[in-house]
Amino acid sequence: MAQTVTILLLGDDKCGKSTFLSRISQGRGRLNGKTPITLLKDIDQPFVFETRSRRGEWRFEFYDTSSPQSWTLLQPDLVILCYDISQRLSLINMQRVWIKQVRTKFTSSDVLPVLVLGLKRDLRSETDPNGIIYPQEAYRIAQEMRADKYMECSAVTGELLGEAFEDICTTAANTKSPEGGQSEGGCTLM
Repeated sequence: MAQTVTILLLGDDKCGKSTFLSRISQGRGRLNGKTPITLLKDIDQPFVFETRSRRGEWRFEFYDTSSPQSWTLLQPDLVILCYDISQRLSLINMQRVWIKQVRTKFTSSDVLPVLVLGLKRDLRSETDPNGIIYPQEAYRIAQEMRADKYMECSAVTGELLGEAFEDICTTAANTKSPEGGQSEGGCTLM
């Protein structure tokens, strides 16, 4: 029987959460960005992904929201804070708003693994140079927020998408182990 892990994606509206989930829902063979994306709809939540590993079978239930009213009743096993690499305000909101919401809304926030996921990596070169967020800066902010892991990818091109999803699945599976899903000694870089 598969173990269920509840995963909550939080971030500003239009930062790329739905596109990310839509791309990974198409299966491992389509993570390369060469196939068109059919966007998932909010009414389809939770978005369920079932997988097997040496350690067992897993049912990952992803919830995607930018509205606190719709997620405060959840008790997630893992939170992924998402931001748009091409929008500095998205990173600022993650740092000032979203992490504080997580720390105050969840009773288990002291042991709740928190990952940071930079989305729209393909837009990094197309933005205003003053708004570009390079991995070093985002990683430093993730460390300051005491996040467990920093990742980034592009759902449109598929760049680093498989690696990000693998890291999410590994951390999610670890939440059900005696050690838990938090990283030892702070934020790690994917």
